[in-house]
Amino acid sequence: MPSEKRARQRALRAEKQAVIQKQRKRRATMRRGATLGAIAAAIVLIVVLIQIGGGHSKKAATKPTSSTTTTFPPPSTQALSTAAVAPVCPSATETKRIVWFTKAPPACIGRRSVWDATFDTSLGDFTVQMPAAKSYAGVNNFVFLARWNYYNGTFFHRIIPNFVVQGGDPTGTGSGGPHAFPGYSFTGNLPPKSCTAKSDCYATGDFVYANSNGPSTNGSQFFVVLPGGAPELSRDYTLFGQVISGQSVVDKIGTYGTPGEAGTPKLKVYVLKVTLKQVKA
Repeated sequence: MPSEKRARQRALRAEKQAVIQKQRKRRATMRRGATLGAIAAAIVLIVVLIQIGGGHSKKAATKPTSSTTTTFPPPSTQALSTAAVAPVCPSATETKRIVWFTKAPPACIGRRSVWDATFDTSLGDFTVQMPAAKSYAGVNNFVFLARWNYYNGTFFHRIIPNFVVQGGDPTGTGSGGPHAFPGYSFTGNLPPKSCTAKSDCYATGDFVYANSNGPSTNGSQFFVVLPGGAPELSRDYTLFGQVISGQSVVDKIGTYGTPGEAGTPKLKVYVLKVTLKQVKA
């Protein structure tokens, strides 16, 4: 049998070895913890960077790139004031949006002025040129409303293939009558008297006011004539402009319509913004 001294020595060695093993395990555990902590910190940093990058991309992407993923709020969700405002000629840099007025606007543009109105839509841009000499009341009314940001955020509520693309109603319903937006009606001019129903009164790309009962009931709604639509229009509508660029965009909008009087669109095509440019004083 081993002596008592040797037994004590073996016991001390075993105890020392146990302490060393315990210290090794503790260091290994600490190293694993540090590694996991570094990994977790890296993951958190990546997530933060992704979130920051995503925030910037969202701010930059103010316009959808696909015609089938329109995300703009419909007019029914926008704040449309029911308090009628006395019409005052707006500035060229007006940021407020007003859609309800007590009466038709005063004279806000020159009698011989010419205006380009560019429609930035969810399917692309098109530009209409409007000579005031051709229809002063019509052009003056449109410039007045567009400068009050009236048309921004609306959509083309009536699209009839091979006929017309119609818009200009903040409610998106095409509602008419004496209490419809913009709160007033005005009298516009008609095509020449030599032009009669079913004749060549209008042409593809013509920019025309819609009305509820003849040219004395013009308001804010307008339509653009599509290819094949001109012969179907009678001499009852105020012609005040013509598409000078982007007719292909108008034609594309026309493909999202449905036959029949209602012309319920298969896709809501939005007017994001109307930008005016005076090309002649």
